[in-house]
Amino acid sequence: MKNENPNYNWYAIRVKSRSEKKVFSDLKDNEIIGYLPMQRKLRQWSDRKKWVEVPLISGYVFVYISRKEYENVLRTPNVVCYIYFEGKAAIIRQEDIDVLKKMLGQSDIEVEVTLDQFKPGQMIEIIAGPLCGMRGELIEFHGKHKVALRIQPLGYTVLVESPNQNLRPINV
Repeated sequence: MKNENPNYNWYAIRVKSRSEKKVFSDLKDNEIIGYLPMQRKLRQWSDRKKWVEVPLISGYVFVYISRKEYENVLRTPNVVCYIYFEGKAAIIRQEDIDVLKKMLGQSDIEVEVTLDQFKPGQMIEIIAGPLCGMRGELIEFHGKHKVALRIQPLGYTVLVESPNQNLRPINV
């Protein structure tokens, strides 16, 4: 199974605007394992409201590939480039992919992604609720307490709401 093969890694690829679903589908058609984190959002137009599936991180798709498939991904229509970190395509840790999947699997929490850079704060652990056991940096954002979990190579911060009573400080 590919998931257990040490020659395979997760990478983030940048895709053209509003083409995440198409790229994900094309990768799947080419038998390349990918992950496109999606969430349901209520969108409002002038005449109606509708629930739609939108990418959690616009402009990005994750691929699980070996070096052999590296060029095939780049040849996929609408793929712009790999995300680089220190001169090489950035490897995304399996744990980061698992955190995204776990967060999106919870229907009763709000997930938000932002490019805002936050000052380092207190490290905390969630001790109750659907994300019990997860650790992150506590910040205050728009008047609500949220846990920030960073996906380092992308430069994004994932924010998850969690009530104060579900948090415990960690001494690092």
